[in-house]
Amino acid sequence: MAPKKVQDVTDTQAAVEELRAALDTVGIVFPSLRLDPASPGLQLVELGRVRADVAVHLARALQRGATE
Repeated sequence: MAPKKVQDVTDTQAAVEELRAALDTVGIVFPSLRLDPASPGLQLVELGRVRADVAVHLARALQRGATE
């Protein structure tokens, strides 16, 4: 299967909001999800830390998505 083409994202805040919305659809919350204030020129997104149960939930959601 060919990888999906990734849209060129230049608006970091939009990327954060899109990720937050996607995570929300599978019931996952990253409390620290935000723009990385230390490197605005690099357009980095800070994912932060999550509990182990959230990490497992994320892994399972990704695995389900990979099989679709």
